[in-house]
Amino acid sequence: MASYLTQEGYDKKMQELAELEAQRPAIKAAIAEARDKGDLSENAEYDAAKEAQGMLEMKIAKLKELVANARIIDDSQLNTEEVQLLNKVTIKNIANGMTVTYTIVTENEANFRENKLASTTPIAAALLGHKVGDKVTCKVPAGEMTFEILKIEI
Repeated sequence: MASYLTQEGYDKKMQELAELEAQRPAIKAAIAEARDKGDLSENAEYDAAKEAQGMLEMKIAKLKELVANARIIDDSQLNTEEVQLLNKVTIKNIANGMTVTYTIVTENEANFRENKLASTTPIAAALLGHKVGDKVTCKVPAGEMTFEILKIEI
């Protein structure tokens, strides 16, 4: 299954993959050191090192699959007529008047701290396809929220 990434997101995933692969020698050394301590049947250090190795290899395999199936989104095709993937959208909460700006991204690049909202979240999904000035209502765990789209940028 294809996963869509921006060039920036793809580059971050490749960097993360390189960092994880760089941890392999340290884990192998920890396993070897624990093995040298004797009886493996009651060796907690060995068990912990093997578990860490398994977790690392699982993360590496997942990342390799993600980047192998990645499709880079062509940002030259973006426009600001209506909300779409990779747009930066400024919205106003009608209930409290607060404004916030989110960038609508794929699930693989979502990061709430950076105001990068996955397109599959209730708010982003409700905004997609709408234009500046539109009022959009979406269902969230706390109930329903209504937003006005103030600005759409690339």
